Amino acid sequence: MPKVAKPVAVLFDVDETLVHTGGSGARSWKLAFDQLYGIPADIGAHTSAGETDPQVARATFRGVLGREPSSDELSKIYAHYLLHLAEDIVTSEGYRVLPGARRTLVRLGEAGVILGLVSGAMEGAARTKLIPADLNRFFLFGAYGSDSPDRSELTTIAIEKAARLHDDLTPSQVFVVGDTPHDIDAARAAGAVSVGVASGKFSTDALHEAGGDHVIGSLEDPFPGL
Repeated sequence: MPKVAKPVAVLFDVDETLVHTGGSGARSWKLAFDQLYGIPADIGAHTSAGETDPQVARATFRGVLGREPSSDELSKIYAHYLLHLAEDIVTSEGYRVLPGARRTLVRLGEAGVILGLVSGAMEGAARTKLIPADLNRFFLFGAYGSDSPDRSELTTIAIEKAARLHDDLTPSQVFVVGDTPHDIDAARAAGAVSVGVASGKFSTDALHEAGGDHVIGSLEDPFPGL
C-alpha cells in the first residue's frame, strides 16, 4: 500500500467525531421550540445525522408547524437554542470525548498540521459543544453551518481559511474528518481528502460505500499520513 502523504491541514467535524454530547443538542432544540411555540419538537423525526443547523431548524419547523419559517422566527429559534445548549452541555450526563480524539489532536499539532473545525453546527453551537472537553484550544479556525447551510460550501470556506495560514495550500493537502457520508461527500465536492470515522451511526462499511478516501474505526486507530 502506498505511503500516505502527511496532510498540511486537517478539518474536524464535531458531533460524533470529537465528542458525544449525550443528546444535549436535541434537548436544546426541543426546549427552544417548546418555549417559543409550545411544541416540544423532536429533531430526530425530521432530520438526519450530518445535516447543518440551518437545515435542522427549517426542516423541524416545517415538520411541527406545517409552514416555512420567517428569518425573524429562525433568529429567535437560534438564540433560544444556543442559550439552552450552553446550560445543558455542562450538565449532560452522557457527554464524553470520543476515544483517541485528544491524542490525535495533540499528535497532529506536534507534527505541524494546521487544525480547523468544519461543522454543520452554527459557530456558537460547535464551540460550545467543545467547552466541557477543553478542545477549543486545538483549533485555529473553522467553518460552520452559520457560514452556509450547505456542507460542501462550508467545507470549501474552511479550506480557503486554511489557505490564508499556509502559502500554496491546495485542497488535496487538506483532510476532512467526519462520521457521516455527508462529510465524505462534502470533502469530495471541495477537492479534499476524506477520512471517515465510524464513531457515530455509520459503520466502516457504510463509510467505505460512501466513497471515503480513508476509513478508520475510531480516532484511536493510526491516523492517515502520520
